[in-house]
Amino acid sequence: MKIKDSPSRIVFKVINTILMCLLAFACIIPLWHVLMASFSNPTLITQHSGLIFWPLSGPGRSATLGGYKIVLKTASLARGYANTIFYVGVGTILCVSFCSIAAYCISRRRTLWMKYLLLIIMLTMFFNGGLIPTYMVNKYLTLVNKRWVMIIMGLMPVFFIIIIRTAFMQLPASLEESAQLDGAGHMTILIKIILPLSKATIAVIALFYAVAKWNEYLFAVIYLTNRKLYPLQVLLREILVESSGNLDFNIANEVGGGGEDYKKLLQYTTIIYATLPILAVYPFVQKYFVTGVMIGSIKG
Repeated sequence: MKIKDSPSRIVFKVINTILMCLLAFACIIPLWHVLMASFSNPTLITQHSGLIFWPLSGPGRSATLGGYKIVLKTASLARGYANTIFYVGVGTILCVSFCSIAAYCISRRRTLWMKYLLLIIMLTMFFNGGLIPTYMVNKYLTLVNKRWVMIIMGLMPVFFIIIIRTAFMQLPASLEESAQLDGAGHMTILIKIILPLSKATIAVIALFYAVAKWNEYLFAVIYLTNRKLYPLQVLLREILVESSGNLDFNIANEVGGGGEDYKKLLQYTTIIYATLPILAVYPFVQKYFVTGVMIGSIKG
C-alpha cells in the first residue's frame, strides 16, 4: 500500500529538488564554459567576454582542436601527466593497503592496549611536527627531490584509518573466529574475508585519496625542484598564472607565430586535460559512495 505524502513533505521535496538542480547547474556551468572555450577559435576567445555556451567561430575563424594538439605534443605536459598517474596509482594502492592493515590491527577486540594505540593515532590528526621539521626529516632521509616523497607524504591519513576501522568492526566476530578454527592467519582473514566484505568502504577511501593526490600541488612545490618530477598540477599552475612568462615548452614557437592568441586557448584546454581522468572514473565508483561512507560512520 502506497503511503501518500503530506503537504509539508511535498513542499520539502519540491524545494529540495529545486535547490539541488540549482546547485548542479552552478557546478556544471563553469566546466561547460571551459569545455566549449577549449574548442573555440583562439582569436575570438581573446575578444569574447562572458560565458561561452558553444565553441566560438566565425567567417574564416572556425572552431579548432589546436589547443589539444599542442597539449598532446608538449613533452613537459606529457611527462607531468605520467608523473601524476604514477603518484596516484602507486599511492592509492599503498594507501589502501597500509590503512587497511592499520585499521584491522586496531579493530580487533583482543589487540593489546588497543585504546591507547587508537588514542596515539588520533592525536596525529590534530598535532604534527610542522612544515620545517617535516622537511628536515625528509631531507635527512634523502627523500627531497625524489619521486617517493610524493607518495610517502600523507600515505596513511588517520581519518581513512578510522573509517576503515569502523567498517571492519561492523562485521560479525564469528567470521574471524570460524576462519581461525580453520587455521587461517591474520593476513588470510584480512585479505580473503574482511576486505571482500568491505569493498564499498575501500572504494570510497581509494577515490578520496586518488582525487586528493591527483590535485596535489603543495607537496610538489615544497619537496621537488627537478621539473622532470613535477606533477601535472604544478605545470597547470604555470600555464594559468604565468602564461605571460617564458614557459619551458614555448607555446609561441609550437603554434608557428600565433602564440599570444593560443595562450588563452591553452589555459582552457589544459584544464580539461587535467580534469578528464577524474571525471571519467567517478561515474564508475559513485555507487559505492553512499554505501561506503554510511558503513564507515554508523559505529565509532
